[in-house]
Amino acid sequence: MAQPRLTDFFARRRPGPRAAPPRAKPAWRTPSPAKPAPPTPARTPGGSRKRARPPAEPTRDHPAPPARRRLRLPADTVSSPSALAAPGSPEEATLSAGQLPCLAAQEDKASSKVTLSELKSCLQRARELGARAQELKASAQRKDAGEPCVLEDQGQPAGPCGQKAPAYQRFHALAQPGPPGLVLPYKYQVLAEMFRSMDTIVGMLYNRSETATFAKVKQGVQDMMRKRFEERNVGQIRTVYPASYRFRQERNVPTFKDGVKRSDYQLTIEPLLDQEAGSTAPQLTASHLLRRRQVFGQNLVERVREHHRAFLASLNPPMVVPEDQLTRWHPHFNVDEVPDIEPAELPQPPTTEKLATAQEVLARARSLMSPRMEKALSDLALRTAKSGSPGSPGPALPATPPATPPATPPAALKGVSQDLLERIRCKQAQKQLAQMTRQPEQERRLQRLERLPELARVLRGIFVSERKPALTMEVACARMAGSYHAALSPGEMEKHVQLLSELLPDWLSLHHVRADTYVKLDKAADLAGVLARLAHLARAEAAL
Repeated sequence: MAQPRLTDFFARRRPGPRAAPPRAKPAWRTPSPAKPAPPTPARTPGGSRKRARPPAEPTRDHPAPPARRRLRLPADTVSSPSALAAPGSPEEATLSAGQLPCLAAQEDKASSKVTLSELKSCLQRARELGARAQELKASAQRKDAGEPCVLEDQGQPAGPCGQKAPAYQRFHALAQPGPPGLVLPYKYQVLAEMFRSMDTIVGMLYNRSETATFAKVKQGVQDMMRKRFEERNVGQIRTVYPASYRFRQERNVPTFKDGVKRSDYQLTIEPLLDQEAGSTAPQLTASHLLRRRQVFGQNLVERVREHHRAFLASLNPPMVVPEDQLTRWHPHFNVDEVPDIEPAELPQPPTTEKLATAQEVLARARSLMSPRMEKALSDLALRTAKSGSPGSPGPALPATPPATPPATPPAALKGVSQDLLERIRCKQAQKQLAQMTRQPEQERRLQRLERLPELARVLRGIFVSERKPALTMEVACARMAGSYHAALSPGEMEKHVQLLSELLPDWLSLHHVRADTYVKLDKAADLAGVLARLAHLARAEAAL
């Protein structure tokens, strides 16, 4: 008798779903354009989730699909019958045969349009570049000929010759702090700083008995100033201060550099000092450096004075200002446009003899040549002399400056009396002359006079708010410094109060009681009349 198994018991108690019989995996088949797709069989709950594939082998009724397939949408996604014809129908054949050439023609037309626009843009760009190249070439020719550059329509320079200096150099004199004075141009101040650095380096080398060469000085000055230092700057220094150095070309100077030979000529620099009696070797001390620096600065100011005198002589009417009374430049004199200093000639290394013409070669090596070569060189020398004689230009004559026509009055002044214009010009010239010869103390006094009307209004407001007949000088100056729109120290405010009491003693008075100074103000006085008197005094002081 067979013993029952445990699996048979569970199979009877809990029957599960019947397993689907094994089936062969269908193969995928490319759909034929002439045959519609077969219907997809419904998936049974116990079956596989994979889609059924058509049979792999083609039947006799349906031939094999073509090699090139055409993508088609499913039948259920077509929104309208006219959107897509049924497969295998004559409408589909007509659609595919009629629309494909049209689409191809449209694509070719669009590409031709793009290509034509690109060609037109490239041609226009080439024409612009050609015109720009012609303008640059013409400007370069004008620059070589010495003509001024012509500005373009946009107002920009046509070439590199139209470049301007930076604004901090062109308006350097206007940005100087303090009251106006005899300010040097920016390029002159840079040259003065170069002289100071050069004198420092040369003094260090000279005091330790070392030969100062231009290569050593150049490296030291560039390290100190962070600017380029060339022989041209040394020539400018020699022009301004000829008695500062002695320049020579020497060789056999130890340089301890691989690129410079001992046999090469080098520019040496030696300071010129006044040797005192009894001293063996003078030293370039700090006092000498300071004195030489002051002399160099005075020479620069004197050069600017010469250009200023020429400017005053060109005015209408001409002006003459004594040199000892000149304290500032003319308001219309542009200091930063003063011409640059012409560099002086420095010693050059001796040039060795070089043979430049055929006659010199013939005279030098006549004994080393054969008669045939000597004859050829003689013919070449004759031809060179004949070709160079008629075309040799004569010495260029200096161009005479054109005669300047008399100044004509502008159109806005047409009909105005000439006597009236002359009187106005003379009065303006007198005012500018007084402005150029004004001392610094007078300038500071005028600045205080201009501030007095506003300070008088502030001071009266302080007395009204305090409700006191008198205030100490410290309290009044501190309140005025806090209420004034400009930053002034209490000490500067005290000078303004003293000037105010000097000009208007009946309105403001100072009283010294023991160690303090008290300020007393007449609050009942008319403030408008006080301000008018101060303005009149300021105008009268400025007109002197």
